[in-house]
Amino acid sequence: MSSEPADDPSLHRLAGAVAGAAAPRNRHSEQRPSLDLRAVLAEPSTRVLEVVGDRCAVVDDESGNPRLQWRSATPEDAEAEVVVFLDRDDDGAAEFAVALPADETRTRSGDAASDIAGRSATDPRVTWQTLREVGPWLDAEDVAEFMTAQGMIIWHRTHGFCSRCGAPTVPASAGWVRRCTREDRELYPRTDPAVIMGIRDADDRLLLARSPQWPDGRRSVLAGFVEPGESAEAAVRREVAEEVGVEVGRVAYAGSQPWPFPASLMLGFAGWATHTDVTLDTGEIAEAEWFTREELTEGVDDGRLMLPGTLSIARRLIESWYGGPLVVPGVDERGGPAWHRPS
Repeated sequence: MSSEPADDPSLHRLAGAVAGAAAPRNRHSEQRPSLDLRAVLAEPSTRVLEVVGDRCAVVDDESGNPRLQWRSATPEDAEAEVVVFLDRDDDGAAEFAVALPADETRTRSGDAASDIAGRSATDPRVTWQTLREVGPWLDAEDVAEFMTAQGMIIWHRTHGFCSRCGAPTVPASAGWVRRCTREDRELYPRTDPAVIMGIRDADDRLLLARSPQWPDGRRSVLAGFVEPGESAEAAVRREVAEEVGVEVGRVAYAGSQPWPFPASLMLGFAGWATHTDVTLDTGEIAEAEWFTREELTEGVDDGRLMLPGTLSIARRLIESWYGGPLVVPGVDERGGPAWHRPS
């Protein structure tokens, strides 16, 4: 039989802890259709977040913690590869994400790339970081801005043509719409719903698995995309059954997280298995085991187990079941420095 508590307080601790989910932003969407990009970018108070490839400029604050590095807007920003109106701050100043051309080799290598397009930050304190690299140490507001900027820029770069007629599309509505140049049809940013679930058994063990593409020792909870005509709860049960052959009874929603890699919304759940027999779909899963808290602690402490990064909802689902933070030696070090600046 499954273990199905009427209420599990551990689930309620999840929502406020997920990166990108806890920063309320007033995006002023009502301003987008009539926003004059050139005029707003010319306002002295307007700020710009530069994105080069999949990296943003980061600088340490007075406490040594990383923050996104914004700069003043320039008239040339209106001609950038992608320009997206993000929001207005508490003082009414407009904030934009601007994508600059990237030398992909240098960008991936993590070089400062201070001369890209002649407009990137020249401050030697600045480094260029991906969301995965710096996200765990940014504050909630910066994570939300970075996720929005990255998700929107990826969408623009991959939707240059109309999916119905093949004609080129052009940006509109302050970067939140692309318009077909032939049919005048509007295309909106897409978000793919995906479920991610911490599955427990009657003994309150957690099921963790390894993808065939992952290194030995890496484990995470199961996940998969929601299919057409399917509820999120049904997707949880189907994905678990397909990947590991386990039947799931009760399913409880735990929280969500935007995940712009490239365009997903992760819907987090806990699920309670009706049995513990595992049958792997070896094309999807290389290994899957049930873990007690003691076994997970031992595996993490001695380096045999690697967990998802602290940025992801996968880590939060694991810690929700575990009952508190887990520290992966040499990776998280939550008791140590808050931010490990790249050398």
